[in-house]
Amino acid sequence: MLATTQGAQRPTVMIADKSPVVRSGLRDFITRDGRFDVLDAVASGTEFVSAIEQRPTDIGIIGWSFPDTTGAEILSAIKRRHLGTRIVVYTGEPGKEVLRQAIRLGAWGFISKSDEPTVLVESIAAVARGRMSLPYIDLQALTTDPFSELTSRERELLTALANGWTNLQIASRIGISRNTVKYHLKNLYDKLGVSNRAMAVALYMQTTMDQR
Repeated sequence: MLATTQGAQRPTVMIADKSPVVRSGLRDFITRDGRFDVLDAVASGTEFVSAIEQRPTDIGIIGWSFPDTTGAEILSAIKRRHLGTRIVVYTGEPGKEVLRQAIRLGAWGFISKSDEPTVLVESIAAVARGRMSLPYIDLQALTTDPFSELTSRERELLTALANGWTNLQIASRIGISRNTVKYHLKNLYDKLGVSNRAMAVALYMQTTMDQR
């Protein structure tokens, strides 16, 4: 239930982005639209989560990368704390993996920073009405388990990464060369849509928690 049903006349909005230019621009544009009440615009994920805990907010507009956290961690925190804020991710991050994570973690909207600002405000309005606002893409492909495409060797390596093993340890314990480890890891990252081991482990851990 939106906070607007508890007395406010317009849906309330909280903005979080690491760029002061983006924060200022979004605040001004959304305010001028006239349909929303912008409560604040903060620079970090920690500030954002704290703000919506202290002041119930209908819609949150967040970037994906922050100095202290990520959009995925913000969405996870909102889920853990059972906060009612509906999140619209506003990002310039390329690739489908960011969108995949956002959808899996409960985002209501996903807008590219390359879109016109009017697209964002219409998405906010749609989300305020209880409708998801996502790019026109194959959602079935996005929601397919990315781990289903991994080979048994790649799954073995992913488990090793999650256990904190280095490439040298993996090569030694599994009995393959370090170059072979690198080859398998490259294929693993490509299939998961990530660029490094930290992102692969984060995705693995999040999926493991979701399945509990």
